[in-house]
Amino acid sequence: MKEGMCNSPVRIMEMASAFYESCVLLASSDLGIFRALAELGEADAVTIAGVCRLDDRGARLLLDACVAVGLLTKTGNAYRSTPEASAFLSPGSPADLSGAIRYNRDVYDAWGKLTEMAKTGRPVERPGLHLGEDPERTRTFVLAMHGRALGIGRAVIPHLDLAGRQRLLDVGGGPATYSMLIAGAFPGVECTVIDLPEVARIADELITQSGMRDRVRTLPGDYHQVRFPDANDAVIFFGVLHQETPDAIRGLLQRAHAALVTGGTIYILDMMTDSTHTQPKFSALFALNMALTTPHGWVFSESELKGWLAEAGFNDFRCQPLPPPMPHWMASAIKR
Repeated sequence: MKEGMCNSPVRIMEMASAFYESCVLLASSDLGIFRALAELGEADAVTIAGVCRLDDRGARLLLDACVAVGLLTKTGNAYRSTPEASAFLSPGSPADLSGAIRYNRDVYDAWGKLTEMAKTGRPVERPGLHLGEDPERTRTFVLAMHGRALGIGRAVIPHLDLAGRQRLLDVGGGPATYSMLIAGAFPGVECTVIDLPEVARIADELITQSGMRDRVRTLPGDYHQVRFPDANDAVIFFGVLHQETPDAIRGLLQRAHAALVTGGTIYILDMMTDSTHTQPKFSALFALNMALTTPHGWVFSESELKGWLAEAGFNDFRCQPLPPPMPHWMASAIKR
């Protein structure tokens, strides 16, 4: 900490109000403001309010806040998306994240109950709400994960060595996004995606839309109980293990080892921390997010993962962070 910084309340006050900006971002995206400006180019508050079906005064206040946080520009009375907002928040843009950030909106209420989780150690909402119990929440969650995975996938694919491989098992693969990206990048690979029936149903829709039904299939069921298919050249756990206990992770890695051919590779994409579980900052915060929404959610360290893989019989452990702005780490190991 720099000398004299402890005498300034600025950082504390910024932290206390940081959610203001999150709410501006999420509300503006949900209300279609960036979509409207992508079509209009620029417009005044009354025009945008009409297109988005908003109150004139409410729209103006929100639009001015978007200018203040750098999502829009304002010239006279006319608003326009910034290049950043046009690229990442306009539906239809190749880099659109508007679907992906809806997950943050869905967990917003849970974060408001952080004190409750700290007192009880239990999640503040039923995990089943977005895993089949509530069809709307489940669909929103799965499609948000699809949006996130499309963005993350661009950084992930170059780290996979699947040339000449034929069979890949995607455990907890959700919307099957990674399997579809892998099948597109490696024409010889066929993928099987295990996830809960309600999730797999939505994944099947996305697979059909992508034209990948001949290369990507789902295996509906709880991956804790479903028998893993044999003779896989690769097994992936992408964004899965942070919701499992250490013992459950050990069991899943052992089952993955048994499901691989000799020489097969396991790939694990996840948040990870250092041995103190406090750095990187985002990983430590994400651990809280998982604890708020799942019974066993947390973030493990790179060294813990290395130990579990060795226990399961894997060798040649490798692990590295993905390029910024991705907060994930990619680990791999081989069955000898």
